[in-house]
Amino acid sequence: MNFKDKVILITGSSSGIGHATALKAKEYGATVVIHGKQMTPELQSFAKELGDFAVSFDVTDKEAVKAGVDEVIKKYGRIDALINCVGIPKRVPFMESVDEDWLDVFRVNVLGIVHVCQEVIPHMQSKKYGRIVNIASVRAHDDKVSVWGMPYSITKAAVKSLSAGLAKQYAPHIAVNSISPGYTNTAFAKTWSEETWKHVKNVLIGRIGEPHEIAEAILFLASDNASFITGTDLIVDGGLMKSVAE
Repeated sequence: MNFKDKVILITGSSSGIGHATALKAKEYGATVVIHGKQMTPELQSFAKELGDFAVSFDVTDKEAVKAGVDEVIKKYGRIDALINCVGIPKRVPFMESVDEDWLDVFRVNVLGIVHVCQEVIPHMQSKKYGRIVNIASVRAHDDKVSVWGMPYSITKAAVKSLSAGLAKQYAPHIAVNSISPGYTNTAFAKTWSEETWKHVKNVLIGRIGEPHEIAEAILFLASDNASFITGTDLIVDGGLMKSVAE
């Protein structure tokens, strides 16, 4: 893949899949704009490592998102690809959940993506070119809905649906797709229950995925190699969805 002369904004890129995607995008020649909720020393150090630019804003704050995107446009004049990796989990039994459990996750996982897309898409329209990849999850699919994490599963299903809707609305110049990763070796994996780790044996490939493997799939959809793909959710799960049991 070749991202020479492409400007890519990656939200939630201070760690995990977003971090791995930023590293891979740089490897493929992109100008990478990384993002975190706060401008931490770690985020600044990562930007320095990449030799590129970092922005910080809370995706739930629409005005802050606008200011952050404006900063990128002021520096580079465009955003060729947007990759929304920002997201938070929520594990709570249904009958013990309260409204804020649902709203907290919705504000970040869904409205956060809405806010960023609303600011970036007009700039893509002006250039008649854009690629958007939103991170959903296998938990967005009926067969793999999490009983203990319904707020997370529901928001990721919304991300999948949002991506399909945006693809319809902004074709043909802007392609919008989503990615549904399976079990992936990020910091979040350290919080998994013993029961969750038992499910890993059902992955057909026999292991959890590595962030760089998810990053490759993300960047494929963000590249011109995927020029005839839009409105698709790409499942990258090592065969988990095809396993006999969860």
